[in-house]
Amino acid sequence: MNIYSQNKLTFLIIALIIISSRITAQQKYDKSFYGGLFYLTNYMTSEEYKLFLHTHNDLETVDHIYEKALSFFDEDYSETFFCLTFVLIPYNKILMRLPVIGSQVTVPLPSPSRKIFDEKLKNTPKRLFNDSPPNDFGDKDKLAHFFANAFLHYDISFFNLSEFLGIFVEYYEQGFFLQGDFDIRDLIANHLGEIFAEMVNKNKNAKPSGAFKIYQLLFFRIYP
Repeated sequence: MNIYSQNKLTFLIIALIIISSRITAQQKYDKSFYGGLFYLTNYMTSEEYKLFLHTHNDLETVDHIYEKALSFFDEDYSETFFCLTFVLIPYNKILMRLPVIGSQVTVPLPSPSRKIFDEKLKNTPKRLFNDSPPNDFGDKDKLAHFFANAFLHYDISFFNLSEFLGIFVEYYEQGFFLQGDFDIRDLIANHLGEIFAEMVNKNKNAKPSGAFKIYQLLFFRIYP
């Protein structure tokens, strides 16, 4: 994930590290962040999900994952956005530089076993935009960015604090994270996540694909 696609995720990642430093596998999925994380990650490696992939496009698949998460969390949109942020991060660790002393440290992210993680990553939707890179990775990292911004905007909408946090962390993290470079679709995913949060506030049946299609319409308008 590049430096800009991490900007608002930084706030969530640091908060999660503070809340919990350990993660263990679960066979029964309780209605918690970790229960949802394991449930959704395991589902994305299941035969049912793989069959869905063969018959639907990537935006339809994003909607499907979202609906599974929303059902798991009993229509709790805040929990859904937060959990999907970490389910869909395409990395299981981040390399950070400690402030002041400058030492490098690898921080593990909440994640299942490497085998399950790799399979989940392989099955993560990647064609989100008309101009998504035509490779095996595509725009997989934009999904975590999208749902992180949806979470922040949905829960912290007064005087648009999500934008304030994004700007603050964006400048701070340039000296904090060590990997990545700029990609304009990171900023697009930011705003689309915020738009989706607004869509959900007005219509609880809104789907992520509806927000992503806004960009597609603008793309065709700008590039006829």
